[in-house]
Amino acid sequence: MEQALLTCERNRFHRELLNTILSVDESGIPSNADKSNRLSVAIARGIHNRLLAKSKLLDTCQEETAVYGNKRVKAKGQTSGNIFEEKVMEYIAATFTKMQHIRPGKWHILKLGNQSQIKTSDFAQYEHLAYLSDLTKANAQLAAVLGNDYMVAPDVIVYRELYDDDELNVPLSVVDETTARKADLRAANGGKPILHASVSAKWTMRSDRAQNSRTEALNLIRNRKGNLPHIVVVTGEPAPSRLASLALGTGDIDCLYHFALYELLEAVKDYGADDAENLLKTLVEGKRLKDISDLPLDLCV
Repeated sequence: MEQALLTCERNRFHRELLNTILSVDESGIPSNADKSNRLSVAIARGIHNRLLAKSKLLDTCQEETAVYGNKRVKAKGQTSGNIFEEKVMEYIAATFTKMQHIRPGKWHILKLGNQSQIKTSDFAQYEHLAYLSDLTKANAQLAAVLGNDYMVAPDVIVYRELYDDDELNVPLSVVDETTARKADLRAANGGKPILHASVSAKWTMRSDRAQNSRTEALNLIRNRKGNLPHIVVVTGEPAPSRLASLALGTGDIDCLYHFALYELLEAVKDYGADDAENLLKTLVEGKRLKDISDLPLDLCV
């Protein structure tokens, strides 16, 4: 029986991580664990062992990618973060774009960086930020008052192209020259592409940098004109308390997605940490923590 798309791509996503940044060192400490935290190490090891065992089983996605013991030198923080962003971007591209029957559109999924030529001001909801940026560059006093906190650089974005009138008028005539002259989706109005989702990808949450995701989310909320894009975070962090520090509460991010939630829950249960297990149960039942396989369908909303 052919495997479902989201199951297939989830397996592929994990194999890619096992062959890049998800490894164990000579002491048996997984690369996403906090070596000074016994619970973090135990949970991360449980997740790693489950994913490694699964990766050795052939499935219908493709021929198995070899994972040779999975012992490598841990990648440097910035390298791990960049690779995780890339793999999250590839996972979304391999799943969400194949759901045209659920969420039709001309979609693009990109990994951004500090050197990227694409900024949030390149999209319809935030194009006014480019004008504001030019004003602050030309006026030091204004820059001192406003700062630059309004500028956001997401790790991964999903955006959609606009529609020509010929496309909008199939199978029935929807627009003409007299109405809908400000609609963002209509290319004839001269607007910019529409930002559909901002994805913050954090391999671990070992410092206050993980809270940057919350700051970025609040900036996207406050500074938009028009529809708010999906604002989500994807992480490989194994420690339930650190997951809760970002997932608890509402009003900023839509949801926190774990790269291997099912394996995380099993690892915590096996370890016997009742407090951690109850905390995860609260997050999951409260719809604040989901598995990465939930993300593509949530983006279809």
